[in-house]
Amino acid sequence: MAEIIDGKAVSAHVRKQVADGVKGLSESAGITPGLAAVLVGEDPASEIYVRNKRKACEDAGMYSEEHRLPEETTEEELLALVHRLNTDDKVHGILVQLPLPGHINETNILRAVTPLKDVDGFHPYNVGLLVEGHPRFISCTPHGIMKMLEYYDIDVKGKEAVVVGRSNIVGKPVAILLLHSHATVTICHSRTRDLGEVTRRADILVAAIGRASFITADMVKEGAVVIDVGINRNEQGKLAGDVDFEAVKEKASWITPVPGGVGPMTISMLLWNTLESAKSFAAGKS
Repeated sequence: MAEIIDGKAVSAHVRKQVADGVKGLSESAGITPGLAAVLVGEDPASEIYVRNKRKACEDAGMYSEEHRLPEETTEEELLALVHRLNTDDKVHGILVQLPLPGHINETNILRAVTPLKDVDGFHPYNVGLLVEGHPRFISCTPHGIMKMLEYYDIDVKGKEAVVVGRSNIVGKPVAILLLHSHATVTICHSRTRDLGEVTRRADILVAAIGRASFITADMVKEGAVVIDVGINRNEQGKLAGDVDFEAVKEKASWITPVPGGVGPMTISMLLWNTLESAKSFAAGKS
């Protein structure tokens, strides 16, 4: 029976560190870290995320502002807002909530955010620094996964890690982070042949494919550490991860639940990155 990796507990630990850092920066440099969220249209999931982000900022003592724009906002109008936030000294982190309406090119918007305030870690410059091994900002969910492994003293050095999913937001960056931590890493995807044969080799299995209960017990090595990034709705309308939790927990040594696993870490690492950005800003002012 697997031990549970409690994302809520790790998140609370990280947020306490962030709150202490915010207080320290305010006292030493007179700077309050600030995060600006931009939301275009009315996506329900995005609304929840932005609301939770605002509450988390308040709890940590951070400055927070929201920019809610109508669905019909043009790409030029959104770019103008991003450029204004880039030069606003109260704002140290900029979050453009995805998805954007179809008439707006997401790549153009994300690349318009200055790398110095790209606390999502999406800008090509910051991705390049991550690949190089000298990251400025790490994508929040992958960063949260590594924090969870660290919190529970799960050593990845020399282990075989398999990542199922190759998105720019989770799959690729978490593979790079595992590689930098001296794991041997395989990335799988929808066209991987004999997927189960590959996943059964994994000492550490990260599921980030976006399909409910896709990873079944016969795809998991006995004693593996299983990290479930998926948030899906199953046929009953209930939240479900990418892993068949009830079956896989009987084989794994450690496993993250859904909800309460990786999910709470994303906003915590967003706050972490915003604090780090504010520290860099303070250092530049001194």
